[in-house]
Amino acid sequence: MNKDLPRWATAFVMPVLNLLSALLVTALVIHLLGESPTESLAILINSAVVNPEGLSYTLFYASTFIFTGLAVSIAMQAGLFNIGAEGQMYFAGLGLTLAMLSFDSTLSPWLLIPVGMLGAALFGALWAFVPGYLQAKRGSHVVVTTIMFNYIAASLMNTVIVKLVPTGEQNPASRAFSAAAEMPRLNQWLPVLGETPLNISFFIAILALVIYGVVVSRSAWGYKLRATGLNKHAAHYAGIRISKMIIIVMLISGALAGLGSVNSIMGSTHYLSLNFVGGAGFIGIAIALMGRQHPVGIFLSAVLFGALTQGGFDLSLEKQNIPPETVILIQGLIILFCGAMENLYAPVIAKALNFKK
Repeated sequence: MNKDLPRWATAFVMPVLNLLSALLVTALVIHLLGESPTESLAILINSAVVNPEGLSYTLFYASTFIFTGLAVSIAMQAGLFNIGAEGQMYFAGLGLTLAMLSFDSTLSPWLLIPVGMLGAALFGALWAFVPGYLQAKRGSHVVVTTIMFNYIAASLMNTVIVKLVPTGEQNPASRAFSAAAEMPRLNQWLPVLGETPLNISFFIAILALVIYGVVVSRSAWGYKLRATGLNKHAAHYAGIRISKMIIIVMLISGALAGLGSVNSIMGSTHYLSLNFVGGAGFIGIAIALMGRQHPVGIFLSAVLFGALTQGGFDLSLEKQNIPPETVILIQGLIILFCGAMENLYAPVIAKALNFKK
């Protein structure tokens, strides 16, 4: 049915309808909790968008979500469902931290920040390599292996982080990095943003979106990538080495997920802590689905989830009957409607446009 619909319908109308459906169900839940859906929506919008400091936090969260959304999206372009961005980002945090602990007292920020980003990307790619290799060479399904690697990463980090805790400290975290390892914050140039962690990672994420869009849609390699995702057998007969493509795509996907840790660690906490990922890898799945793997869609979806994250905090504070887990509910509903039920409105739209199956 989707193939018969115009691009504007599948890329814009259907995602908007799916989002509105998720919000409608959320409004019903909020009503059942004894709160006003309209008041709750107003609080969320004011906290996440209207207030400059809240908007700054929204864009801060979106910076991480863009990278995890890109990680899932580029794998989807090759017909792969990489749901291991959570573990790849987690393991990448270790690579970034090792680079910082080794060089933060000797290198200048101009060198230290790129070294940290490189460490994150390399460790993220490394964690995605084995699932990619197993899919390409052994036929193991990447969904199964990436799920396993999420749990392995969590267990490994629980063990490794103990070795990084400074002597005498009780908090399971590495030592704080030096000031040279901090990503420059945007409030240095825009004081209206307040004391928020929004940093230049936001612009790096935008640059990654542009590069992704150009490579996927305007390059010869991008054509091979999309051909692999559309029909592996046809791509193979056209001379594309499928196994090589799968491994390369998974490496890139893991590196993009790994870069998401830069914003969280170098841009905010300035040390490695347990569970710093906070579900960003799984949110990347929803962003890729809702954004239809398009750069503009990924950006808008990331900002939406950033707004939900920021606005949900204030909403739970001002409305006592609404628990903080409501944000997770909204995210889950968006994944449900934009993923499993993404074609819910396709027949209605097709009928309205007088399309025939």
